[in-house]
Order: sequence, then C-alpha cells, then structure tokens
Amino acid sequence: MNNKFYSFLHQQILLMLGLSLLPGLGYIFLGWLHNVIMPALVWYGLVIIASIWGYHLHKAFLYDSMTRNELQQWYKKLKWFFYAIFSLWTVIFLLYSGETVSKLHYIAIFTQLGASVVASTLLYSDKKLYIPIIIILMLPLTVYFAGIQDWYGYVLSLFAYIFMGVLIHAANSSNKLLLKTYYQATHDQLTGLYNRNHFIDELNKMINVLKSTDHYSYLLLIDLDHFKTINDSLGHDVGDSLLIEVSERIKQQVSEQHTLARLGGDEFIIIGPEFNHIKDCQKAAYDFSEQLLKKIKASYIIPPHHLYISASIGINLLSNKDIKISNFVKEADIAMYEAKASGRDGIILFNDEFSKQIEKHLEVERLLHFALENDEIELKFQPQQDQSKAIIGCEVLARWNNKQLGSVSPADFIPIAEHTGIIIELGLYILEESIKTLNEWEKKGIALKQFSINISMRQIFHHSFINDVTTLCKKHLNQSLCSKIIFELTETIVAEDIEKLIIIMNKLKQLGIKFSMDDFGTGYSSLSYITQLPIDELKIDRSFVSNLNANEQNKAMVTSILNLAKTFKLNIVAEGVETSEQIEFLAKNKCDILQGYYFSKPISSNDFETLYFNQNLPF
Repeated sequence: MNNKFYSFLHQQILLMLGLSLLPGLGYIFLGWLHNVIMPALVWYGLVIIASIWGYHLHKAFLYDSMTRNELQQWYKKLKWFFYAIFSLWTVIFLLYSGETVSKLHYIAIFTQLGASVVASTLLYSDKKLYIPIIIILMLPLTVYFAGIQDWYGYVLSLFAYIFMGVLIHAANSSNKLLLKTYYQATHDQLTGLYNRNHFIDELNKMINVLKSTDHYSYLLLIDLDHFKTINDSLGHDVGDSLLIEVSERIKQQVSEQHTLARLGGDEFIIIGPEFNHIKDCQKAAYDFSEQLLKKIKASYIIPPHHLYISASIGINLLSNKDIKISNFVKEADIAMYEAKASGRDGIILFNDEFSKQIEKHLEVERLLHFALENDEIELKFQPQQDQSKAIIGCEVLARWNNKQLGSVSPADFIPIAEHTGIIIELGLYILEESIKTLNEWEKKGIALKQFSINISMRQIFHHSFINDVTTLCKKHLNQSLCSKIIFELTETIVAEDIEKLIIIMNKLKQLGIKFSMDDFGTGYSSLSYITQLPIDELKIDRSFVSNLNANEQNKAMVTSILNLAKTFKLNIVAEGVETSEQIEFLAKNKCDILQGYYFSKPISSNDFETLYFNQNLPF
C-alpha cells in the first residue's frame, strides 16, 4: 500500500463514525418506543467506545512522518476497528431481528442490508477488509431467512446469498480498477519499474525509518552513458528495447530490501537496505555499484544490433540529516554528473566537498539575480589578429565582479544562468551592450572585420531571440555593421535541436549575421554538424592549440581541422595562442585568425581602443 491507499481508508473512518453514531440513535429511540431500550443502550455504548477508538486512529495517521513499521501497526488496528464497527451492526440485527410483534425486525433487516452496501462501497480498496466484513454482515441474513422455514424464507435466503455475491463482485471490480489505476500511477509504462512519484514516497518512508533508528542507507543514481547517441542514430524503438533490457538486468541485481525506480529517460535510482554503521553502508554501496556496472556493461543483442553501453553512478548516503527529501536526490545527481565529468563509466560518492560546492552554487545563483541590477556585469574584449598581426576583430567576454564573491569565473556563473533562465535577461544585456560598443567603435574609426559574441543554448532557442536581435540591429547598426557580427555557438546548442537551429540561423543570416562553431573538435559529431549548419567560421579549441608541441598527433589534428575548413571554405580562428612556436605553426598552415594571451588578455573597451590605435603588441 502507498499514501493513496492509506489516505483513502483514513478518510472512511470519520464517515463510518457518522454512519454508526447517528443511525444508532434511531435504534435507541425505537427501542424506547417498544420497551426494548436496554439492549439498544448497551449496544450504542459499544458503538461509542468503538467510535472513540476510530477517532484516535484517525488522529494518529500522519503519513509523512510515520515509518513503514508504524504504518503497518496503524493499519492492523484500523482493520480491527472496521471489523468491530461492522460486527456491532450484526449484533443489533441479531438483537432486533426477533422483534416481530413491533415490526422492528424489518428495520433490522434493512439496516443490515444497508451496512453490507456501505462495506462494499467504502472498503473496496482492500480485499482483506471488504470480503470478510460482507460475509459477517450477509451470512446472518441468509441464516435468518432460512430459519423462517417456509418457501418464501428459502427464496429470501437464496436472494440474500446472491446479493452477497453481487456485493463482493462489485467490490472486486472496483478493487481491480483501483489496482490498475494505482499501478499506472506508480509504475513506469515502458520498463514496469516504479516511477518517480512512488520512489519519492518510498524515500520518504526510508528517511523516517532512519530518523527513528539512527541507521544508514544509500541512494544510487544510475545514468546510461551516451544513450542519446544510440537513440538518435538507431531510433527510439532500439533505445526503448535497450532500456527494457537494462532495467531487467538491474532488477536481477536488486533484492527485496532495495527499491528500484526509473526516474525518466535513461536514469534509474535505487534505495538500499538499512545499515547500523556508515562505513558498512558506504562499502556496500560501492560493492553493489560495481556489480551493477559490470552487469550493465555486458554486451546487448537487440536484433540486428550488438550494442555496448556503460553507466555513471552517483552515490549518496542516507541518514537522519534534517534536509529536504529532494536534496538527497540532488546530491546523488551531483555525484553522478561528477562521474560523467571524470570520464564516465565510474562511481562517485557525494561528500562534504560536493556539499560546499552546492552551497557556493546556491550563493552564486542567489546573487546572480541582482548582478544586472547592481551593474556588476562588465564586458571584456579579446583582440583577434590576422597573420600580419593586425587587429581585425575581437571576441566579447562577460565578466562578473560581485562585492561578496569577488571575481566570478564565467565557467561558474554561465551554467547557473543557463539552468535558472537568468541567461535570457543576461544574454540580452550582453548582446545590446556589445552592439552599442561596435557602433561606437565604428564612429571612432575602429574598423574591425568581425565582432564575435557568444550565444547560449537557452538564449538562441528562446521565443523572442530573433525579434530581440532584429530590433537591436535596426536600432544601433547599419547593414555593413550587421555583417561584422558573428554569433559563436557550441556543440551543446547544436545537439539540442539541429532542425530548429538551422531555421533560426537562416533567419538571422538574413540580417547579415554570421556564425562560428566554437570549441571545434571537442565533440564526437563536429564533422556532421558543419555539413548541415550554415556556419561561416570554425574556432579551434584552445586544448588543441595549447598541446601543439606535446606530440605529432596534436599537430596532425590541428592540421586536419585547418584543411577541413579550407575544404568547406570556412574562416578559421585558433584560440588560446600563447607561444611564438604556436604562432609559427599556425601561420605556416595558413590559419586565418589568431587569438590568445600571447597577443592580449581580454581587456576593457577603453584599453581595446588604445591597443587598436597604437598597435603596441608585445612581440
């Protein structure tokens, strides 16, 4: 049983009390009229006692704070309460069924039938209740009618027996429908595992247990590595078959003490059993995770494919920590993503260091909401040179300086801005200030060939982005200046929805805006992207440039990218240039544009103007 079942039975208590106490007064009144008041008073006294017991059971039900054992104990008492209250109706029937002279036996028969219908209606959620209670209520009626010892009595007895069967059948039908609805509400349709809603309910129960016992348990969050690649390349049918097979393998590993659920997509989550000591819990979590990884990594045969897939697992230890239930899952999620960032196919345990990162993350998120309001966002401009070392462009870079946090790296605040949606407002501000700067520079005689602005995934797919860009360009730029703007995109954006992205890019290209593929070469599908997207420039990732002298393979990689750009008639920018050796190699291989600390770090607008006019480069 889960919350809905317990809550449903809990709601019936007060209703049953009302249906017992109020009609019971009628029996007292009828008993007083026909001089059989004492049996009615004794019976009603028992009803009051049972009702007080039922009311205490109603008050004692606190699902969110009760352990599984406490729920089971409450449920056992609840069953006995319902047995008692309905048995009392059988008692009053037996007391009044013999009052034929006063005709009270007709009322007794009617109320007994009514009580049977009530039992079938109110208790259909639980077979352990409605079947025995309907029998308790209806069997005396069948015996009573048969005891008349006349033909009509036997007919009534048969009808009563049939009516009992009808009530049980009706309750059974409602019960089956309820169980089906419950299954659909608590189970994942594809894999048959528990879903997120039921998992949260089970996690809540486990936390309550740990609070009462001071024991430990663990949470495993399992995410399949590169599942999206399989889904996109082989189709959703193959992806679904793979998910089903993975879920079956995980089910084979878990015991009755575990709770396994699918959170959605390719994410699975497991609650472990209880442990007395935290070290035992941690070791068991690691050992079990290693077994899971080994099981998941075995090859899959999904005709006509032989597939291989790995997984990343985040572990979080559960205890009586006074934190929200959702935070336990978030912490496991953080550990899982750390496993992915560490190369995938691994296991990471959430620890205090991650906890500090979360606190920092939340503080950055809180203060970022006020960054624009407090004028804390500053634009920096990193020059771009051609082979003659003349400044022909720049890349706009956002910097955040906060009084409390100091200088915050874009690597820290941009992902948070993306996640929270602040990037929409922040990106629009950066875009407008950048366009204004380009216009001002043009008036001052700074004739750049290109002006690069980074665009985030959430920003470019926002419904107002095209209109915002169009409005800003018409307000601040002419056609010639628009053609100098380059929007830099990453493969993260491209992988989101390539068809929609192509539509957006083509609409913006009508304004004259060009596009650059940033960090080129770091993604597995770079080549397929440049054949589909209307891009004008490739930007070699700094990791390739910085490792040019490490080995011949890195040089071959950069050379291949340069040749690829020439093949597709694309301009190419090498970022992260820091040494004269790198410049020599890139110049020799005819790289169009160079950018890096060798020439200049990102600088303010005024410093860029000075550098442009003086051309005082440090070489």
